[in-house]
Amino acid sequence: MGTVAGLDLIIVVLYTLLLFVIGFWSSRHQSETPEGYFLADRRMGWLAIGASLFVTNISTEHLVGLAGSGAQNGLVVGHFEWMAIIALLALGWFFAPLFLKARVFTIPEFLEKRFGRATRIYLTSISILAYVLTKIAITLFAGGLLLNAMLGWDIYTSALVMVVITGIYTIVGGLRAVMITHIFQMFVLLIGSAILTFVGLHKIGGFNQLIQSLPASYFDVFRPMSDPDFPWTGIIFGAPILAIWYWCTDQYIVQRVLSAKNLEQARTATIFTGFLKLLPAVLMILPGMISILLFPEARGDQIISLLFSASYLPVGLRGIVLAGFLAAMMSSLAAVFNSTATLFTMDFYRIFNPAASERKLVLVGRLASTIMVITAILWIPLTRLFNEQIYLSLQSLQAYIAPPIAAVFILGVFSKRINGQGAFYSLVLGGLIGGLRLVLEMIVKAYQIDLGTFNWFVQINFLHFAIFLFLFSTTILFAVSWIKDKQAQQINIPGFSLTITSNKGFLSAYSSTQLALSIVLLGLIFGIYSLFL
Repeated sequence: MGTVAGLDLIIVVLYTLLLFVIGFWSSRHQSETPEGYFLADRRMGWLAIGASLFVTNISTEHLVGLAGSGAQNGLVVGHFEWMAIIALLALGWFFAPLFLKARVFTIPEFLEKRFGRATRIYLTSISILAYVLTKIAITLFAGGLLLNAMLGWDIYTSALVMVVITGIYTIVGGLRAVMITHIFQMFVLLIGSAILTFVGLHKIGGFNQLIQSLPASYFDVFRPMSDPDFPWTGIIFGAPILAIWYWCTDQYIVQRVLSAKNLEQARTATIFTGFLKLLPAVLMILPGMISILLFPEARGDQIISLLFSASYLPVGLRGIVLAGFLAAMMSSLAAVFNSTATLFTMDFYRIFNPAASERKLVLVGRLASTIMVITAILWIPLTRLFNEQIYLSLQSLQAYIAPPIAAVFILGVFSKRINGQGAFYSLVLGGLIGGLRLVLEMIVKAYQIDLGTFNWFVQINFLHFAIFLFLFSTTILFAVSWIKDKQAQQINIPGFSLTITSNKGFLSAYSSTQLALSIVLLGLIFGIYSLFL
């Protein structure tokens, strides 16, 4: 399995060269200012933003995770893709107007406008730490598995090649280079995923054969509340919390929206990405389900390796599929390099060096990107410590960090009763509770320790824990705000109102086409859910 034909290598090399050309060409058109380097001069259109949102999200761990979960659990993991669509609509219709009117570089900067500097510093610190420990680490680990399956490279060589190639055009070109290359990578990724799916369906005799051959539970997306992995209560009430945090408040994702030339382009992009998010359930979960019929003995990480084997994909198609998955790896790395550099420069360096020139800020941004590339390279030897257990633990990390942030953003925008102190205590205490759960979970799994009456704290499903942590954070948020009894700071955005309608009426204030497409998208989501009721 660890070899590819000459034609496949030629396809991969051509993909890499074309990516370099696009990256360096697009970097020529940006200004050497912070807005140019970090936000592409705030001139990006809906196609670039939408494509960037999609491929930033679809990273290697996403591909490995969806295929593995499809093989083990069936379509139920598709819930997270469908919930993402609802969150994207919330981003376009409710959060994007706030962010764009605020003219911020980062989401923590926006939080400062509402709650003060302490919340900004805290959220920036947590975000950078989480990106280094999770997004970079998991991408390198999962990407190494894929390249090992296709090329036979060890995980260190694979990770080093990915980091160096991605780092070069990211450091030079900034966000514009990242987003323009994302358009190209979106098409390559979708083509590669489609090939993987349709080849599998052809081998097993079609979709009807898949339905007839697999147990009915593989198509049961609403599981009992006692289900250890995907209880319906966790899906309905817990997954939306994670989706709002990820799609509406995480710099890694929202930075693409901040680059929009106007609100209309930003909202159109979120709707476009919503339609794209209908595809992973078909193109990325089904291959895992198909693999159960073709390779019944395979489990876990073996699934993705076998899907890339010569027995599954013929010469030529393997090269195209590999290029598609390289697109997923590199797009995610580029996004995290650029987002982390933006957070460090604008939320740390500029705060403590307010007199820094625009040229110096861009230089610091490039240096920060370089440091992130070096950090990723230094991470490579640590991937030997990874195994499926740690990988799965890190995958559920968002359930332990997302709820406090989601609570502060949602209630901070829609309630005037809370203040900066309440927000800060909610973030810190909620973060400590989530961190405690993660540490105890890993210790208990590694050493089989019995916590007695506190076993529930570790054993409760991660989606149920997200609900508990959201409620805990909300309680702290209101309690501290009430105890401190200080007047809440108002959102300092001229002309902003929570009222959607305007003097000219709803359809004149917001594009009727966008509204119609949003309704269609929601209709498709509810239609999908109705199929499984």
